[in-house]
Amino acid sequence: MTDQSIPLYQLAHARTGDKGNRSNISVIAFRPEDFPLLLRELTVARVREHFSYRSPGLIQRFVLPQIFAMNFVIDDVLDGGVNLSLNLDTHGKSFSYYLLAMKINVSDK
Repeated sequence: MTDQSIPLYQLAHARTGDKGNRSNISVIAFRPEDFPLLLRELTVARVREHFSYRSPGLIQRFVLPQIFAMNFVIDDVLDGGVNLSLNLDTHGKSFSYYLLAMKINVSDK
C-alpha cells in the first residue's frame, strides 16, 4: 500500500458564496468515479482543521450525489460579514481556492 497526497484541485472544482458571516463552498468532482474518494476525504473535521486559522463556528456538509458534489456551510468565518469586516476578502471568494489547495490522500488501497 502506498499513501500519496494530492491537492484537491486535481479532482474537483469549487465555488464560494456568502451570506452575512457565513461562507458556502461547493465542491464538484470532475469525474463521477472520484466522488467516493472526495466523500471519504472531505469531512467536516478535515475542513474545520483546514480552516482553523479562521476559527470557524458550525460547519455543515450537504452531499449532492446526483451531481457528484457537496456543499459546506461554514459559520463565523467572514469577520462579521461584508458590512462589518475590515478583511480584504470580505465575501470570502478566495475560500474555494484555499479549500482546493487542501491535500487529500489518494492511496492504492
